[in-house]
Amino acid sequence: MAANEPWRMSVDGEEFEVSQPDGKPGTYHFTWLTGPDPGYGFGFSTHPPVPADTKHLDDAVREFLAQVDPGTGHIE
Repeated sequence: MAANEPWRMSVDGEEFEVSQPDGKPGTYHFTWLTGPDPGYGFGFSTHPPVPADTKHLDDAVREFLAQVDPGTGHIE
């Protein structure tokens, strides 16, 4: 994968596209590809700003999904 090129990840049957903005180490944008609203997602940043490993990214997705209202598909 090229630097800053978006990639896909699957967590608990849900698909996300993950990207990192230029010049922002440890910052990630997740777009929920299998969610009910195209383009909906969340951001995640590490502190201090260092790259996150797969476990931390998976945990961030699970935390997001736990907050989503199943009726609306959004965090309320």
